[in-house]
Amino acid sequence: MSKREAKHPKGLRVLFFTEMWERFGYYLMLGILALYLMDPKGGMGLPKAEAYDIVGTYLGLVYLTPFLGGLLADRILGYRKAILIGGVLMGLGYLGLAIPGYTALWTSLLLIIIGNGFFKPNISTLLGNLYSSDQYKKYKDAGYNFFYMGINIGAFVCNFVAAYMRNAYGWGYAFAAAGIGMFIGLAWFLYGTRHIKEADVIKPANEADMPVSKVLLYVFLPVLVVGALAWFAIPGNILGSDSTDAFIFGCVPVVIFYFSLWWKADKNDKKQISALLAVFAVVIVFWAVFKQNATALTGFAETYTDRQIPAKIQPVLKPFGMLQEVDTKVDSFPKYDAYFRPLKDVEEYKIKVLSPNPYFQNLPKDQWPAEGQKLDLISTEVFQSVNPFFIVLLTPLLVAFFAFLRTRGKEPSTPAKIGWGLFITGLSTLVMAAAVNFNDITTMKASAWWLIGSYMVVTVGELCLSPIGLSLVSKVSPVRITSLMMGGWFLSTSIGNKLSGVLASMWDNYDNKAYFFYVNFAACMLAALAIFAMIKWLRNIINQHS
Repeated sequence: MSKREAKHPKGLRVLFFTEMWERFGYYLMLGILALYLMDPKGGMGLPKAEAYDIVGTYLGLVYLTPFLGGLLADRILGYRKAILIGGVLMGLGYLGLAIPGYTALWTSLLLIIIGNGFFKPNISTLLGNLYSSDQYKKYKDAGYNFFYMGINIGAFVCNFVAAYMRNAYGWGYAFAAAGIGMFIGLAWFLYGTRHIKEADVIKPANEADMPVSKVLLYVFLPVLVVGALAWFAIPGNILGSDSTDAFIFGCVPVVIFYFSLWWKADKNDKKQISALLAVFAVVIVFWAVFKQNATALTGFAETYTDRQIPAKIQPVLKPFGMLQEVDTKVDSFPKYDAYFRPLKDVEEYKIKVLSPNPYFQNLPKDQWPAEGQKLDLISTEVFQSVNPFFIVLLTPLLVAFFAFLRTRGKEPSTPAKIGWGLFITGLSTLVMAAAVNFNDITTMKASAWWLIGSYMVVTVGELCLSPIGLSLVSKVSPVRITSLMMGGWFLSTSIGNKLSGVLASMWDNYDNKAYFFYVNFAACMLAALAIFAMIKWLRNIINQHS
């Protein structure tokens, strides 16, 4: 047995590649969803704010359902069966997005949302169970870091596939590629299931635990009822849009349920649950900022970033579908005014519009292609691969760095890592604020290096927080409700994801776009301070129960 195999169970490889392919499909779809919704040629042709709101709502719901999927796996299905059910539903949803039209769009998104609820919390729980023995326990954080690297190998590769498929064949083929990736992952999971069988153990519930039937009746049903009432019955938009009202108010019964877990728990479990709930509440801010890579930062790449490349490199990239052709044909694009807001009135468009394509809005007219000619640009979705590239690159370095500190007794505690993750994430927003301040983005393009630099900084923050958070839930949760508490981690992800869409939809409200990023920075700093204020209390609980 090699040194590495002695540290990590064989099941790590099974879950590593399963999650890699699942995330290939997930991030391929997510990387192009907003672009597809806004594209009038082959897409849905929606205004930016509406597209961002849909993406934010999807991101919120796709991480809300793990609450239910984790509960069903903990009590009834077991983890492997739940993963298979979720993977099949997600694969069908990705394939369904290849069909044009609103019916296919909403049906497919629903399948993905439900499928992710069964898949996501349970594969993370299985991984934690593999490290439950004394032989592997001390390597759990490193195991989650390697698992997280697998996620991001899939997230890195998928955007190049998406660019090639949509540029060469169209949106439908790109979405179909996501579905194929999902089913490849399921095939690998079935092949290696013998290595994870022992980790698929259903823990008996306590007498005080609410039965699944009551959870469905008193929690899940109220989510649907409250969400529907907020959408249809509340006059006006309290929180910005009907979908935001429905989502936030719909989450209230789930939040109450998790609070009730703490309230009814015995003395030992209460400490563990309270520590996790405190962390869940704070990391909402991280996800609200981080997930803007699918909305605001995608918009920044599409409109404000210099995506032109030297002519000598174009023949190398073009066969791989990484180049996007744009022209000045008026009917090819939505109509935008000087502030890049969609215009519905054609006459108003003729008076105020600066160009037919948002990319040309802040490009001097002498740099526009001549009428009838096209300009080759790096495809916008390729920028989605920058973050996973840095994760793959930096994960081994960060694992080695923490191992080095551990040998000297100076490794930060788990809550300290989360606090530093929030702080570093805040610094990434300052990089984007600097991009705005050092460039007049209403009249010129910002260098792509600003966006790349921001992604590099936020990646360090992400690595300090996201995989460590998964490991924390696995270590600290009461064993009988580990997957349910993993669902709580994803509930915080869900609320943060939805808020990311809310924040991004306000982009057009800022005349000085730097203030958009300053708001994100302030939120991260406040969240980091909250974690550091609780660090002694959290560390004591974690040390007692991990």
